[in-house]
Amino acid sequence: MPLLVVVAMAMPMASSAQTSSVNAYSPYSMYGLGEILTPGSVQMRSMGGVGLGLRNPGQVNTLNPAAASIAPQKSFLFDVNFDATHYRNNQMKYSAEGSALGKARTAYNTVNIHNIAFAMPLVKNLGLNFSITPYSSVGYKVKSIDQQFDNWADIGEIEYIHAGEGDVSEVRLALGWAPIRRLSIGVAAKYYWGSIDRQYTTLITPIVGTGDYYSTVGTDTYVVNNFKFQAGLQWNIIQNEKRMLTLGATYDLGGKLNPHKESYVYTNNPYHDSVGFPIKPSDDRLDLRMPHKFGAGIYYVSRSLSWGVDYNYSLWGDDNETFDENTNSKNIVVDYTNTHTLKLGFEYVPRKTDTRSYFNRMSYRAGFRAGNYYQAFGGEQINCFAITAGLGLPLRLWGSSSVNIAFEYGRMSSPNTIKVDAQKVGLTTQNYYKISLGFSLFSADTSDYWFVRQKFD
Repeated sequence: MPLLVVVAMAMPMASSAQTSSVNAYSPYSMYGLGEILTPGSVQMRSMGGVGLGLRNPGQVNTLNPAAASIAPQKSFLFDVNFDATHYRNNQMKYSAEGSALGKARTAYNTVNIHNIAFAMPLVKNLGLNFSITPYSSVGYKVKSIDQQFDNWADIGEIEYIHAGEGDVSEVRLALGWAPIRRLSIGVAAKYYWGSIDRQYTTLITPIVGTGDYYSTVGTDTYVVNNFKFQAGLQWNIIQNEKRMLTLGATYDLGGKLNPHKESYVYTNNPYHDSVGFPIKPSDDRLDLRMPHKFGAGIYYVSRSLSWGVDYNYSLWGDDNETFDENTNSKNIVVDYTNTHTLKLGFEYVPRKTDTRSYFNRMSYRAGFRAGNYYQAFGGEQINCFAITAGLGLPLRLWGSSSVNIAFEYGRMSSPNTIKVDAQKVGLTTQNYYKISLGFSLFSADTSDYWFVRQKFD
């Protein structure tokens, strides 16, 4: 009999499209903190996610704390973003002999708030920004069916179901200061909080209705609650009325995250209507560290064209140990790996002050992002890339407020298969399509007041 093995790369149960409030629906989110989400505003993410060198008073830069110094006096910038994502997963299935059995396909939809942020000045050349944004998300549901009639003569198939849901959010407070004209430095305090629930269920189908047969339900809850710090700088190599070229760099301090873990296992007897009861309570911590992270970028701005390049390197593999995940007695080696991410983005505004053509004042954006996932499965690295595009729709002629739209297509995949107990297992190819909507409301003492108390004589 063919044996379908539940692994981190296995397919979700559902065969038709569904909608959920979780931020992701990916079998790759089964371990650790789940899928790490791309940070930044809609404007940044429509340009591939670049922003380490970005210095724009009309955007809240949540990637580099040094950018907070650029907030104009007597100004306030508020930003809120929404995401809608469609996931399509494909996995090649194999028999016990290794022959291909065809592809399993699933689809899923999610709709969520991506982030809420604001920026404001404190004194001249000193500003702050604040943001609440999802850092990682867990969302999956996978199953396998074991038909071992030779070993279990009086029962039929055994169904194993694994499901998980939850997220970790990041609260960030950044201060940026410009001690001299072309140089800015900044620091940010980041607080991570959230919970992740993972559940595994074993269902037994009887052939002979005698004897006691128990189904099992296990639950693991991880509670995250910890701080992390970031430092950044920006240096304007070129700065004049026609153009600006900025170098940006950041360093994120790593450290223990150690989520608080609570585990319970319940059993019940379907033939005697017995009530489930906990048989394995535990209270400990997951050995997990946030990685040291380095980032460097360059950003160029002219009157019509802007472009940027970012590179990020995260030491997930150096800071965390490899572990064996025993799934239904099938050992799967899960490695934390160092990640490399390259981002490239462009923005074109034909004429920002054109009073006759609204289309000339619009922003046209495009970008690209490529790298690797922070976990490897069975020794195989997962490759990630995304293509992005977007529009910026100005709300007023002389103001900086805008409505921003971003489109993103991405893929996570590996061309190779792995072996689990000599069984060939195909890795899931995950495609996703994302639409993001952002509202950026900017007010200053010279124009574009959004909240003004009316005065009557």
